[in-house]
Order: sequence, then C-alpha cells, then structure tokens
Amino acid sequence: MQTYYLTDAGKIREHNEDNVTIAQNNNGEYLLAVADGMGGHQAGEVASSMTIDYINEAFLKMDSIGDKANAVNWLRESVEIINNNIFAYTDKVVESKGMGTTLVVAILTKDYLLFGNIGDSSGFVMKENNLYKVTKDHTLVNLLVSTGELTEEEAKMHPKKNVLMRAIGANNPIEIDIFDVDINVDAILLCSDGLTNMLSKEQIQKVLETESLTVEEKVIRLIKKSNNRGGTDNISIAYLVKESGE
Repeated sequence: MQTYYLTDAGKIREHNEDNVTIAQNNNGEYLLAVADGMGGHQAGEVASSMTIDYINEAFLKMDSIGDKANAVNWLRESVEIINNNIFAYTDKVVESKGMGTTLVVAILTKDYLLFGNIGDSSGFVMKENNLYKVTKDHTLVNLLVSTGELTEEEAKMHPKKNVLMRAIGANNPIEIDIFDVDINVDAILLCSDGLTNMLSKEQIQKVLETESLTVEEKVIRLIKKSNNRGGTDNISIAYLVKESGE
C-alpha cells in the first residue's frame, strides 16, 4: 500500500478546523479518517481533533479490528463515545457551544472494505480508472434532491448547500451510515468538502489517474487546484493506493 494525507487551511479561513489521519495496526489493517469541524469560538478544530485523536488511538490499541461485524460495531460505538465526549466538553466550556464535526472513515483489511460517514465529508474509491463516490452527504440540499424538490444542478448552486442535517456534537443520539464496499478497488480517497466544493468528481479523477505523479504529488496537486479555484474552505485528503498484487 502507498498512503499519504494532508490538510490545508485554504485561502480564506484564518485557521484550520479539519483533522485527518491514516493508521496501520499490527495486523496490517488500515484506518483512514477525515473530520471537518465547525461552530463555536475556534472550537471546530477541537471537535475534529477530539474525533480523529480518539478513533486513531482506539484503532491502534487493537492488534486487529476483527471481522466485518466487529468493525461495524466498533465504528458505531466509537462515534457514540466521541459524540458524548463532545457534548461533555461543550457543557464545561461555554464558548464552545455549537461546536461539532463531520466524519468520514474507511477501514481496509484483507477481507473487507467499510466506509462510514456523518455529515458532508466524502469517501470515494478508484476502480478501473473511474472514481466512484461511496458516501451520501447529510445535507439539507441532498435531502431535497432525494425527495425530488431540487435537481442535482440546482443543489450545486443552492445558498444553503452546506447546511448539515447530521454532525457529531450536533445530534444526540448520533448515527453513522456504514457502507460495505467491494474490496477489489485500486484506491481510496477521503476528503472534506473543501475539496469537493472546489473540484468536480471528474476534475479529481483526472488528477488521480495521472500516472506520472506519485501518491503524495496527487494529494498536493488536488489541494493546489482547490486553492487556485478560490480555496474558500479548509481542505483535507486521505489517500490510499493499492500496489499491484495487493
């Protein structure tokens, strides 16, 4: 496997509220995660940091995450614990009221590939030189699209396109959507909406299929392209590529 992750504040925001990680445990299993924090007085970065720190440390404490059912349960339980931790923090720190975070996560073992998400950070897979979005955004406009009240094109330009219907620290109880994905993929890409709001799926795919670039160079180029198009938000990417034979 080749992996690389990077986060960038973008061109407009004064500080970065995103957090990102890629971890490999003792059994050679991978965790990728991106969290995009929001709300409170610079508290978005606290929420995203609490989320990534917990899930990263909990994953690395285990020699193996176990079978698929165990991994699903672990994801659900982890999100509940993180959610409770964030609510407890906002009860103690008054100025952090309203803070929360998105989360998109992928777990790759030799037997299965799982994605999970809360909010509008995205998970993709590359397969046979095509980029496919796995996750579904928990946004107001996505809900309106699903009910037929908005078209996909109208949703892209809607003034409330970033209004979240679900986030860690905003909903209690919290639920993570989990996707069981075919393990036969070439690559996994997770990102915050700082990337997907600036670049289309086709533009992201074009960079990822550039054979002359290394894994690291592809991630850096995606962030540069997002910044060149305005960089209106923090941008975070976690990228894993399977090497031939894996």
